[in-house]
Amino acid sequence: MRLANVKTRKETGLSYVMQSVYTATPFGTKIMKELNPYMPGQEEALIREFSKMEKIFEMLNQKPNLKDVLYECFMETKDCTYTLERSENSTLSIVELFEIKSLLLIMEKIRKLQIENQEYVLEEFMLADIEEPLNTLDPGKERINTFYIYDQFSEKLGPLRKEKRDYEIAVRKAQKKTKLYLEEKYDLDITPKFECIISKAKAELVEKLKNVPELLIKDQDYVNVTFGVRPSEEADELITKMNQLTELIEEEELKVREQLSRKISFSRDLILENCDKLGQLDFTMGKTVYAEEHKCVKPEIIEGHTIEFMEGRHLEVEDILISKGKKYCPVSMSLEDGVSCITGANMGGKTVSLKLAGLVQLLTQYGFFVPCDWARVGLCNFIQILIGDSQSLERGLSSFGSEMEELKEILDNSKSKSLILIDEIASGTNPVEGLALTRSLIEYLREKPYITLITTHFDNVSQRGMVKTMQVVGLENADFNKLDKEIKYANRKERINIISKYMDYRLKTVEREEEIPKDALNIAKILGLNDEIINRAKEYIK
Repeated sequence: MRLANVKTRKETGLSYVMQSVYTATPFGTKIMKELNPYMPGQEEALIREFSKMEKIFEMLNQKPNLKDVLYECFMETKDCTYTLERSENSTLSIVELFEIKSLLLIMEKIRKLQIENQEYVLEEFMLADIEEPLNTLDPGKERINTFYIYDQFSEKLGPLRKEKRDYEIAVRKAQKKTKLYLEEKYDLDITPKFECIISKAKAELVEKLKNVPELLIKDQDYVNVTFGVRPSEEADELITKMNQLTELIEEEELKVREQLSRKISFSRDLILENCDKLGQLDFTMGKTVYAEEHKCVKPEIIEGHTIEFMEGRHLEVEDILISKGKKYCPVSMSLEDGVSCITGANMGGKTVSLKLAGLVQLLTQYGFFVPCDWARVGLCNFIQILIGDSQSLERGLSSFGSEMEELKEILDNSKSKSLILIDEIASGTNPVEGLALTRSLIEYLREKPYITLITTHFDNVSQRGMVKTMQVVGLENADFNKLDKEIKYANRKERINIISKYMDYRLKTVEREEEIPKDALNIAKILGLNDEIINRAKEYIK
């Protein structure tokens, strides 16, 4: 059973973070795509993963230039795993052998860097020595990023190639004789490639040259005719012998490629193991660099079922705010088995706080540092968020019908150590039934071994001490005189932004006896709703 479905990973912001983490190698990218969460019982493995990130963090801070050099190597890396897999039973092409050599050169360079900085390198990241397979492809040990079937690969290749070059020179000499003869006799200008271009405007010359036995037409277009020098009998004999040598060379090169493929296959497991280590190093570096850039911290892992964090930030929302020149208001939260409720008016950030709780939990279980000043997290077996779903509306379900369908799925799949996140349950039906359904659901969930976090407009769901209630501070401490002056001459869009600026999105725990502020009426009044309507609403609340 999966920890969280696609929608939960997306809505909480986990997918956004994972897409934002940079991996430079195909191996690191593959690890990211196939990443599995740590589940209850795997706390020690998760703690070890965080220790790796701390070691990488230390390396990047002590050796900042090393990061750039490693990423240069990473970015040149190509995935040769399929080529390596087929090396045992197939003959690799020159291009494939070149790609493997390039990969081995990168591995050798990274291994040297690791040895030079051994105090910062964990054993699981240390690449194995690949000198033997690299020497197989680079017998001259030149360590140049090129590949050719070198003469050193076979005793026959050198003599065969030399003999072929000798024939090539002889052919050119024979062709040159014919070239000089034609230039002198017909006053032609023949190129070193033994070609002569004649304009079709010189029709008489063209016809004349067509009958010259030493020439042949190689090409023509609307303007010109290109003549080539026909090989002489002497050149023909030489070309025949040269072609025979070419066949022998190709046969020998094929044998060499077969031998090299077999030798590479013997080192296949070693190279593939290094590919995995490269991917792990790249992936862990990507997570660590992202954590450093976004001021994320290592969460404390516990065996109990608790989520606590101080000054948490929802990374996706924060990035949007920063892009608009705005600041994010951090939120703190402490959740344990039972039901917790976030109340407050719209615009109060309830949904973002709900998603933040899910993000902190999911980031932790997927092995990432969390965007908080401090966090303590116990692992969950199941996490799901219930929030408005446009896809359900497209299928023809009402918003309420969609909620009930998804709620059933959540309740059917929940188990011990679950985290259930519910946003504005039953907001799509009438308030009386909505409140009754919310109360009933809370009463059902509070006895379960789940952490349930619900956002709602209904204040009195906390009756009889059923839930821990948290209230968005909102406009409680706002300077309304200053706010009124600032909003007085603003347009509609500016008013919303001004209110957001004065809004305090932090959460405070509200005791049962304490009156919960009514920010909805404050916001309505600030935005200019008729005073008579506002006052009458206050009377109804009393």
